[in-house]
Amino acid sequence: MTATPGAPAPDTASDDPAILCDQARDLARTGHLERAARVFERVLDGGSRQHRAEAAFGLAVVRHDLGDVRAAREADRAAIETGHPEYAARAAYHLAVSYEEEGDAERAREAWRHVLESGNERYAAAAHHGLARTAEERGDEEEAREHWEHALAGGTEAAADAAQEYAERLLARGDVDAADAVIRRGLAAAERPALRLLLGAVHVEHAIAAFGAAAVAATAAEAEADPEAAGPRPDPATAGAAVELLARLLAVRGDAEGAADTWEHGLRHPDPEVAGEVRGRLRRGFLAPETEAETAEADAAEPWWEPYVEAAVAQGSTPMLAGELFVALNQIYTRLAVAHAGNETHAATLRGLVEWAVRTPSEYVWGRALHDDFRERLRLASGSAADVLPEGWPED
Repeated sequence: MTATPGAPAPDTASDDPAILCDQARDLARTGHLERAARVFERVLDGGSRQHRAEAAFGLAVVRHDLGDVRAAREADRAAIETGHPEYAARAAYHLAVSYEEEGDAERAREAWRHVLESGNERYAAAAHHGLARTAEERGDEEEAREHWEHALAGGTEAAADAAQEYAERLLARGDVDAADAVIRRGLAAAERPALRLLLGAVHVEHAIAAFGAAAVAATAAEAEADPEAAGPRPDPATAGAAVELLARLLAVRGDAEGAADTWEHGLRHPDPEVAGEVRGRLRRGFLAPETEAETAEADAAEPWWEPYVEAAVAQGSTPMLAGELFVALNQIYTRLAVAHAGNETHAATLRGLVEWAVRTPSEYVWGRALHDDFRERLRLASGSAADVLPEGWPED
């Protein structure tokens, strides 16, 4: 009789523990976890000292995959107690990961120590990696550093894994130079896109430090007790470039507040030329007048929306502002277009739609400025010295 591919192997009458362990692994690989668990348990019940560690570890993996974490850990401990050079180490590794997934750092630490005590060098780097993590969580940086060093000295993949996590932690603490060294050790062990990304982050941090130093020097107040002591001032172009590059890199890093503060300091520079250079860079790409009439109007009064666009660029919230504008436009268009498509002529209906359209911007932070601008334009067009619109329009 020919076996069907993927079907579970038939139960064997053999009591040979080696054959039973092979059968249990085959059952587990084909997804028959309950049957695999029963076969592993049969080996354990048989009392084989030679295959006890193998069967206990196999049972732990199967029980964990079945979702019975408690039984899996009991089996892991049974394998660890045998002191087997291979399966005890693997069981301790499995147990440590199980506790880490649960967030139990102390028990994970104990399991990782069992891995080291097994003497199996194949798992030593991973154990040091785990112990470094638990030491970091306790705030013991000295112990963590020792374990990170051992982990980085491990095999190719282990060293790259450790380098990635350790460098991330160092960058988060602001220790850029140490992170740089760790990343390069990891790349020497194995080429990893994630490590290349972290190396780029290191370069960004170095650039932020350099541009920050330039910006501080370039935007220092002119009025000092001893102006000559500060040294020569950079030209406005240098100052503007330093402010812009620092602000944009801070935004890339995710520090929107720092980016906004950098722009603000540049815009408030006491030297009008420097402040003008900064403003010009902040406003790069803004809508520019196309006709002489538009230019004259822009010179007479800054458009009401310009401060909101500037703030959005400085704070890195331009996509949000654009999204708000499109949502408002879509709402207004939809309501008015429905009346137009339906050829509505009822005055009350049309008035209601127009009122709704006019009120639409009110819910946005820039809505009040739009209403105020319209109020002033209407007053000027009517030649009135007082407001033409009632107070509270259009909400009330």
